[in-house]
Amino acid sequence: MTHAPLRAVLLSGCVALLSACGQAAGPSPASSFGANPQLPDPHKQFIPTVKIAKAVGWPAGATPRAAAGFRVASFADGLDHPRWIYVLPNGDVLVAETNAPPRQKEPSGGGIRGFVTGLVMKQAGAATPSPNRIVLLRDADGDGKPEVRTTFLKGLNSPFGMALVGDKFYVANADAVVSFPYTTGQTEITAPATRVTPLPAGINHHWTKNLIASPDGHRLYVTVGSNSNVGENGLAMEKNRAAILELDLNTSGLKLFADGLRNPNGMAWEPLSGALWTVVNERDEIGDNLVPDYLTSVQGGGFYGWPYSYFGQHVDTRVKPQDPAKVAKAIVPDYALGAHTASLGLAFYDAQRFPAHYQGGAFIGQHGSWNRSTPAGYKVIFVPFANSRPVGPPEDILTGFLDDKGQALGRPVGVAVDRAGGLLVADDVGNKIWRVTSTNPPAPATAAQ
Repeated sequence: MTHAPLRAVLLSGCVALLSACGQAAGPSPASSFGANPQLPDPHKQFIPTVKIAKAVGWPAGATPRAAAGFRVASFADGLDHPRWIYVLPNGDVLVAETNAPPRQKEPSGGGIRGFVTGLVMKQAGAATPSPNRIVLLRDADGDGKPEVRTTFLKGLNSPFGMALVGDKFYVANADAVVSFPYTTGQTEITAPATRVTPLPAGINHHWTKNLIASPDGHRLYVTVGSNSNVGENGLAMEKNRAAILELDLNTSGLKLFADGLRNPNGMAWEPLSGALWTVVNERDEIGDNLVPDYLTSVQGGGFYGWPYSYFGQHVDTRVKPQDPAKVAKAIVPDYALGAHTASLGLAFYDAQRFPAHYQGGAFIGQHGSWNRSTPAGYKVIFVPFANSRPVGPPEDILTGFLDDKGQALGRPVGVAVDRAGGLLVADDVGNKIWRVTSTNPPAPATAAQ
């Protein structure tokens, strides 16, 4: 019998050699992006590729690199694992300081995949306890530096998504949607939480639960990721998971809105059509260039393939038994974002302080790969839109999150547009909120005379 310390050493060695054991890969190929990605044949991996950038944080005074025409500056620092951002109507910026709940054992034991993943995540500092709070930042004078910083809410359970509807503030914890009374300008909520509805929890293979309010304020849409890679824990564990759920705020009724979405995260309403869009993290262990994460509009009642197929009707032969009827109706996502990029944040630009090219397009925070022999993601990208559809290749907006040794200075997660038209980016390794602004912003619109 192999002793645990020796087993860890042996597995660490396997992890270090995985790029030699799997298929060769460089940067994500251009064919991994866009409406018609060219997908390679699947490559079954005996040991899952695990290569996560070691978290080292930013040296004093260092920043990411902004694209031409933009500048980036620290909006807030000294945070504790900031992952998600929500901007209140009065301009206050809320930041969820959060991490995964304590890891629970999978029914299958997780196998070698679970053991190796847990080991490397621990080595990378990704298993730190969750702060379980939301911080408020207020920049009343608009100078790009908040003068007020308070603990807005505490005692939560791995909080992620946030939404204000009327005088109620909603939070998606890892196991439930909860609400609190809110008054405009309030800097701290001390009232107890009201539990609105439970959410699928348990193993919480994907723990982040996001939410967004419908424009009329009658419903919340809630993302729930899968409890496995491709259903290996049994599909009974996936009820109301790999899905976006619809919560009726009048009745607290919860129903399936769309499914087959392995791990949906960011959601946003497309400004012209009013359609709901999301970014989704796809499955692992069939190659460095499979399967692309994606950006897609979400059809009510739509099925997007997981676990039976990916990017439409590409069958995943690992899933037994298969379901040909499900595969046949799987919707092809709108836009591929590269394999293993961990695309999490999503915000449509609906302000007026960036050039016209950016109006109505989507900014996406790519947290970065942990399971690719050559890192992918670790940046913020922009996807142009025209007539409510993505057009052209993605554009790098914020890069430089990896140093020349491949270590993570930071990792972008949530993105949001602030009241002044800047782009805010949560960095959960750098423990910062970055703010991106235009170096030559358009003149503010003036009222008609």
